[in-house]
Amino acid sequence: MSSQAHELTAIAGESVWSGGASPYAVPSKKLGMWLFIVSDAITFSAILIAYSYVRVATQVWPRPFESASIINATVMTFVLLTSSVTMVLAVRAAKLGIRKRAAGWLFATLMGGVLFDILHLREWFWLFHQGVTLWSNPWGTPLFGATFLGLTGLHMTHVTMGVFYLAVVAIGTARGKFSSDDVEVSGLYWHFVDLVWMFIFPLVYLLSARIG
Repeated sequence: MSSQAHELTAIAGESVWSGGASPYAVPSKKLGMWLFIVSDAITFSAILIAYSYVRVATQVWPRPFESASIINATVMTFVLLTSSVTMVLAVRAAKLGIRKRAAGWLFATLMGGVLFDILHLREWFWLFHQGVTLWSNPWGTPLFGATFLGLTGLHMTHVTMGVFYLAVVAIGTARGKFSSDDVEVSGLYWHFVDLVWMFIFPLVYLLSARIG
């Protein structure tokens, strides 16, 4: 084979993209997280729609949340929003290669998740004391207890899983075992959990507030 044929073969085997990394390439970890988020978003959407349908279809829906409960839920919302800010700072520090600072912001973020769980459990225990269970509640339809505990319980489970996830990433980042991409992927999960709460808070709490 002539040298010209060898040259043509080499050119044919080269990528037409010569600008470095492929513009359409997505790291496998990030792709996996996005696929998880999409599937989980479908799950939460279905549950939120089901809750809304049951609420509208029920003639008298309980309004158990007094000012103390609304304030508690508002503080929970503020805590999650603050944890989103600390998550952004963690990703930024990781991108800059400041591992210790990134780990510190990750720990601050997960502490926000712990505080959120504590405040949420406080709300649950108050409802349990009022007689709310999965099968009954003292204000009318038993569907309230099932839908409220099911929806908020699923979200609280995600927050709790996120706390452990961020703890692993924080420790690994501090030790240099994880890259900035790993921190960014964990941030995608945390921001998703926060976003879901932004739908739950007004739909479940504000629309069921006891006025007067």
